[in-house]
Amino acid sequence: MPFTRSNGHKIAYEVVGSGSPVVLHPGMFEDGGHWAHLGYTSVLAACHTVISIDPLGLGGSGAPRGRAAYAAERRAAYVIAVLDDLGLDRAAFWGYSLGAMTGYAVAAHAPERLTRLVAGAFDPNGFMAVVPDTLAALGLPGDFDVYEIVKKGALESAYQTALVESGDPAAHRANYESFSQEPSLGGGLAASGVPTLMYAGTADPWHDPMRDYARAQGMEFFSIADADHGGAIRRPDEVLPRVLPFLSL
Repeated sequence: MPFTRSNGHKIAYEVVGSGSPVVLHPGMFEDGGHWAHLGYTSVLAACHTVISIDPLGLGGSGAPRGRAAYAAERRAAYVIAVLDDLGLDRAAFWGYSLGAMTGYAVAAHAPERLTRLVAGAFDPNGFMAVVPDTLAALGLPGDFDVYEIVKKGALESAYQTALVESGDPAAHRANYESFSQEPSLGGGLAASGVPTLMYAGTADPWHDPMRDYARAQGMEFFSIADADHGGAIRRPDEVLPRVLPFLSL
């Protein structure tokens, strides 16, 4: 697996296919290979050069234990480092959940490096924006540790369970603590001018905020019926037909 370095940390990635480049960035407790596992990479590789990144803290990438290493601007920096390592001035970017937040960060801090952005299941106004209502709907106290909900969702998948168990718990926690407290990237995304397509499952708490943001900014948005936060990405047969035309524009 090739790798580069960003802010002193190893960033691993894979490259397959040919054509216009698209970077794939997974969500929390996922590595770049998750896209292939779910059936996305092979379809995209038929017409794109697909660059799947192992995010900092997961897979073959470094796993620092300090929160500062996972700040949004540093996440954007490691995506840019991968593009630089491959000699690419620009690429499309597709991220899901934590990956979508990373895409918003690249758009906000280095919009000239993106041709287009696809973002699934993460509100650009931040993780905490929907947490109080979500905890209330689950009957949980407002000070409940949301990390336990996120981790439990990951452990429902055997693929992700293996990643979690092989990783560093302290790095996982630092990763979560950083992205969950990031301020809104909505203003930076809106100002970036990067063509953006958003989507989420209708049972995802981020669905309505994402839809409303996209409408307000004149961005494209689509829904995956009855899918929760972890479910929309597991329905590539519904997602890919909506995303492929956008990437080909």
